[in-house]
Amino acid sequence: MSQHFHHQNQTRVISSSLLDNASEMFCARFRKLQRKDTQCQAFVKRIVMSRLFKIIMISTISMNAFSLVLWTDYKTRYKLFTLYEVSELIFVSIYSSEFCMKLYVDPINYWKDGYNLLDVIIIITVFIPYSLHKIKGKHYPYLHIADGIQSLRILKLITYSRGIRTLITAVGQTAYTVASVLILLFVLMYIFAILGFCLFGAPDRGDLNNWGNLAVAFFTLFSLATVDGWTDLQQQLDDRNFALSRTFTIIFILLASFVFLSMFVGVMIIHTEDSIKKFKRELMVERHVTLMEEKQVILKRQQEEVSRLMQTRKNVDYKSFSELVEIFKKTLRHTDPMVLDDFGTSLPFIDVYLSTLDNQDTTIYKLQELYYEIVHVLSLMLEDLPQKEQSQSSEKVDEK
Repeated sequence: MSQHFHHQNQTRVISSSLLDNASEMFCARFRKLQRKDTQCQAFVKRIVMSRLFKIIMISTISMNAFSLVLWTDYKTRYKLFTLYEVSELIFVSIYSSEFCMKLYVDPINYWKDGYNLLDVIIIITVFIPYSLHKIKGKHYPYLHIADGIQSLRILKLITYSRGIRTLITAVGQTAYTVASVLILLFVLMYIFAILGFCLFGAPDRGDLNNWGNLAVAFFTLFSLATVDGWTDLQQQLDDRNFALSRTFTIIFILLASFVFLSMFVGVMIIHTEDSIKKFKRELMVERHVTLMEEKQVILKRQQEEVSRLMQTRKNVDYKSFSELVEIFKKTLRHTDPMVLDDFGTSLPFIDVYLSTLDNQDTTIYKLQELYYEIVHVLSLMLEDLPQKEQSQSSEKVDEK
């Protein structure tokens, strides 16, 4: 028996390892396949990643949401029925084209992004009413539910809004902490629900509408936790002269509303602030990278311009090196950085630089001489000062 069981386990291990190896080999071979339409793929990728495409999609989703608002009014829907049908076909075509373009650009990594999966779910919900209309007919009782699900289309804005994605990421990061807080709140409500049923749910003189069973007690405690109409609930208990009702209500509201719900809000705020700070850092990094790329383009252009000027200088003699620099400055815009690598390695620049150093040495030497002269004058003034004081004191004695 044990040998048979061991043989089955060994067979399962071998089969699972074979499946893993086969899947890895299939993925490796699929990745090694080189697409022959790389230029078309790059072109479609530039379109999908362009700012204009994002603006078009955001405008389309907003217009679709507005059309759904008009669709809720029966008079407007009756008057603009044809326009609504045509616009619906246009919206569905745009959504389908977007899906096909993104899937064409990267058919493997497309399914690894959660927001792309959300788009797929939305596209599936778009086609549900058409399918039910063809299969079940116009009078299918659950067709209005499928029509109501079409409001999920506005969730496509999440894909094109980094701010909303940041908030969703913050909510996802708080899932574990929020779940712990909710479990503690449920435990608290469970304890108070049993206690409230025992205290206020007596069949003879109890409040059966609010504390008659555990389900009703939970609903009543939820109202107390949200502090919604708690005074009316307390008044019903006071009318039946329950002695511990006020103590029960105050303790539960303090624990549930002022502790657990405040804790829930505090956790959400902390993680949201962290996500917003991270989002700002990412924006700063992206702006820095974009700025560096623009600078690299400018520097490359300037390097080419400097090289061209240095090559033409061999054929045309300029009057001075400063004239060459002035010609180069004319090719710059006001905000462009200036590259001097080629100038710094040229012989004219070295001559100018050495002469500048000589002038600096001469200036420093003259400044030192001036400093010595100032010190000499100050020393003479200090030597004459005691003699003047003695002469003034002798004059005062003679006068007396």
